[in-house]
Amino acid sequence: MKMLLLRFLAASVLCTGIWGIASAAPNIVLILTDDHGWSQLSAQMDPKVKSSKSDYLETPHMARIMNQGRRFTSGYSPAPLCTPTRRSILCGTTTARSGTEFASPNWIPADHLTIPKALKAANPKYRTAHYGKWGEQMISTPEECGYDDSDGMTGNNTGGMPKTLGVASGSHAEGPPHFIDNEDPKRSISITSKAIDFMTDSVRAERPFYVQVSYYAQHLSVVTRESLLEKYEKKGKPDRGYTSAWAAMMEELDNGVGRLLDAVDRLAIDDNTYVFFTTDNGGRGTVPGGDDDAMAPNFPLSGAKHHLLEGGIRVPFFVVGPGIPAGSVCRVPVAGYDFLPTFHSLAGGESSQLTKEVDGVSLVPLLRDATEDGFSRPQKALFFHRPRRSFSAIRENDYKLMLYWNKDGSINRQELYRVDRNPTEAGNEITNRYPVTAGQMRDRLLAHLYLVNAERMDPNRL
Repeated sequence: MKMLLLRFLAASVLCTGIWGIASAAPNIVLILTDDHGWSQLSAQMDPKVKSSKSDYLETPHMARIMNQGRRFTSGYSPAPLCTPTRRSILCGTTTARSGTEFASPNWIPADHLTIPKALKAANPKYRTAHYGKWGEQMISTPEECGYDDSDGMTGNNTGGMPKTLGVASGSHAEGPPHFIDNEDPKRSISITSKAIDFMTDSVRAERPFYVQVSYYAQHLSVVTRESLLEKYEKKGKPDRGYTSAWAAMMEELDNGVGRLLDAVDRLAIDDNTYVFFTTDNGGRGTVPGGDDDAMAPNFPLSGAKHHLLEGGIRVPFFVVGPGIPAGSVCRVPVAGYDFLPTFHSLAGGESSQLTKEVDGVSLVPLLRDATEDGFSRPQKALFFHRPRRSFSAIRENDYKLMLYWNKDGSINRQELYRVDRNPTEAGNEITNRYPVTAGQMRDRLLAHLYLVNAERMDPNRL
């Protein structure tokens, strides 16, 4: 009897790891949505902030991940714009290092470490795939970056933009506020199906897998099925400045998330599969056909896509998987460029396999313990940079500093906020109360920009 008990305990450690985190090569799914705001969910992104959800939207499957796993209330996209975020996630870099705009000719992703390369360095058995939106002007193909399968060099037009939807001018202003597609709106259905097929094939081949499912929703244009549009029109006026059609598109997106979760259960791999969820940037400030006088789409956050205020970069960020307590909350600031070292660590990789260019850190300690015990970030903070829009930012512990630039590259002003308790920046600037904290954070931000040889202000581009 004693020998049987010892064997059982040994098998338990082998399967789940000492901390309840799977030690056998786990499967990893990364769901990346587009233009999806922090509060644009039907469940609270932060249990302490009542307005961090919508009473109009229906996202039960996203809520399923949150309720069965861990939500990061201070999760950030690396940039307030799609392509620099996607490049950053792919390479584990801040956008100050790998480029802040669509084009980044000085950073060729295929020439650097990427998520699929890092996973295969940790364990050559990994199969990797990317479906959905790759990005605009990414230069390198998914296969050149190490993926075994993909949709190729896809961009916004692939998922549906005015010109590809029949508007000759290609302008949202000249097209309808929404489009009807009863077959595959925003390609959410087909993207999900491809990912499920890849997962199924990998399980049959007894190979661990990584699949990134990069949905085109909620990026413009707004495309939905007629039946879902009718459902939301019957619900009445939305609670924020988006439209019934936009809400319908969100439900279609959520249905895709549900299918992915159901596939994990059906394949009986839930005990060794992590599903991460986040988005490429915050929500838009306006939606075609939306009511400009209604509550802002990103409320309670200030700002929107393109800006480094919270509304532009603070995003949905949660994960479900083995050893992660259900319904748990982590308030430690994290960013999308932490995924590469996190996935590499989950796959059993050694830190020596990562290059010095990787700015992110493994979140594995935060998956087993929501506190900062055992978790450290060498640079102490998260960094954001968009000089062509004249701002940079740093998030360190409970505080966030915005740095605004003059056209000649000199500092115009700085603004300090405390965003842990109240995520709304508007009207809550506290630089004068904490000048030492503001100065220390500014110096840390400037040091990072110098270290990575970040792009500087160029008045010719303004």
